[in-house]
Amino acid sequence: MDVLDSQLPALAIHGLVKDVGPLPSLDGRMLRVVSDISLKAHAGQVTALLGANGAGKTTTIECAQGLQKRSGGTISLLGHDPARAGADLRARVGVMLQDGGLPPSARPLPLLRHIAGMYRNPWPVDDLVSRLGINDFSQGTVRRLSGGQKQRLALAAALLGRPEVLFLDEPSAGLDPQSRQLVFDFIVELRDQGMAIVLTTHLMDDAQRLADYVYIIDAGRNVAEGTVAELLQRDLRRDSTQQHIRTLFVEGPEKLDMGAVLSGDLHVVESRPGSYSITGSLTPADLAALTAWWAEKDIMPTSLRLEARSLEDVFLDISAKEAS
Repeated sequence: MDVLDSQLPALAIHGLVKDVGPLPSLDGRMLRVVSDISLKAHAGQVTALLGANGAGKTTTIECAQGLQKRSGGTISLLGHDPARAGADLRARVGVMLQDGGLPPSARPLPLLRHIAGMYRNPWPVDDLVSRLGINDFSQGTVRRLSGGQKQRLALAAALLGRPEVLFLDEPSAGLDPQSRQLVFDFIVELRDQGMAIVLTTHLMDDAQRLADYVYIIDAGRNVAEGTVAELLQRDLRRDSTQQHIRTLFVEGPEKLDMGAVLSGDLHVVESRPGSYSITGSLTPADLAALTAWWAEKDIMPTSLRLEARSLEDVFLDISAKEAS
């Protein structure tokens, strides 16, 4: 199948298992690093694999690319098994590995032009160099580049073949804030153009900003999935007493004893004199009681900031439940 039906997933993994070894530290036994992962990624979407370091994210996408041989389960990449596919499939897939995989003695521009020569219709090198700001460090060798510069160069290399599926392993690793925004904007543009993008990250903010669909992975298996909004709501539905966790930050007078005014499941912490955070199941009634108490005591806070429950809250909650 050379042309993938637009309704079919660009990547489908079912029941992935990966064993490594035998290992001397396990008396010659195999170590199971991925035990049961299933996921789908579609064209025109960013699909994020979210989990702590060592959860099995990188192993999963390396199996999906055919870079590692799986021990069990099935994988379909653009309608083909990547473990058996040849150069035609690989030309349709872009891969940016966490360690870059770039030759340390190469210089950025000759390296990109060399890679571009391997494709029939490559993305123009000069355009990628301009879009990713590579000219700023094009004179040095790869070994002398910073981590963020290597990431931008690796992304350019992964895009040269105009891939239909793009794998990004920890794409923001080592990026300064300006480079991070540049790369994120480019990822969103590629998604909007119809590319299927699969990324791994342990950074909750990356997933929350970029992902259309998230798979949370822990100890080599799926533990939750959904859009960011669905994950936030799903965890609430598991426990009807749990509300959106919010944090209220207050700047005001020192020794502001708000604990007596708030309900018992809220926690007040004075991080420094006059700076407080209130966390827990915060309700409109709590806010009303707090502001009424301020009015009664003639207290005017200098600033207030309310933060909604985040994907990190959900991830930590799920991880705690899995460990218990």
